[in-house]
Amino acid sequence: MTFSVRLWLMTMILVFTTTTGAGLALAASNSVQPNEQHWSFNGIFGKFNRKEVQRGLQVYLEVCSSCHGLEYVAYRNLDEIGYNEEQIKAIASQYEVEDGPNTVGEMFSRPAQPSDYFKAPYANDMEAKMMNNGALPPDLSLIYKARPGGADYIYSLLTGYEEDSESHEIPEGLYYNPYFPGGAVAMPQPLYGDDVEYLDGTEATIEQEARDVAVFLTWAAEPSLESRKKLGIKVLLFLAVLSALLYASKRKVWREIH
Repeated sequence: MTFSVRLWLMTMILVFTTTTGAGLALAASNSVQPNEQHWSFNGIFGKFNRKEVQRGLQVYLEVCSSCHGLEYVAYRNLDEIGYNEEQIKAIASQYEVEDGPNTVGEMFSRPAQPSDYFKAPYANDMEAKMMNNGALPPDLSLIYKARPGGADYIYSLLTGYEEDSESHEIPEGLYYNPYFPGGAVAMPQPLYGDDVEYLDGTEATIEQEARDVAVFLTWAAEPSLESRKKLGIKVLLFLAVLSALLYASKRKVWREIH
């Protein structure tokens, strides 16, 4: 590759990154920064509150799952948040999934099993768009990682819907939410409070529901978060002990030399 070609490639990369960065900055400037919340899973010793995750699952199943899927989460994964085998089977069996082909080459429906992944609300993207005025509801498996702000963004978005006003020009069919880039979101307000009747008796306010489902979606995207943190702590302790032993060995060796 000649120098002129390398120079041209570097110029194109610089132009692309500059214009892309400017576009991202402009998009960010059109939305409000998410409200920072205290989450039990933050920090080096953080871990999920199982009650919050289970309540979040309930909000997802009773409210969010009508439009949004969880493509990368299987029902059997629910054992990580405190459900036993019988409870997982009961949750999965509420849904019908397509299987097959059978012995005569035909597809058939059956109750979902723990090994199945969460059932998608629509058969395909075209059906999803048709049912949502042309907008494609995103899969929520990795939404925590896909949006800057993570759980703070999810919580802020779900609690941030506001009435249209003269200062906000919102196209017909969209809804004003200052936390969404551009302020106009295709998803109508999903939570109003009392959308679910929590099994543990917790009061179902908008803020509580939004918080619980944000925790659940964080777990869905980061199921190994706790084990990863535990491993990290063990590695740091090992390195600390190893460093101390190496330092002691070094001092002993040099003491004998001198």
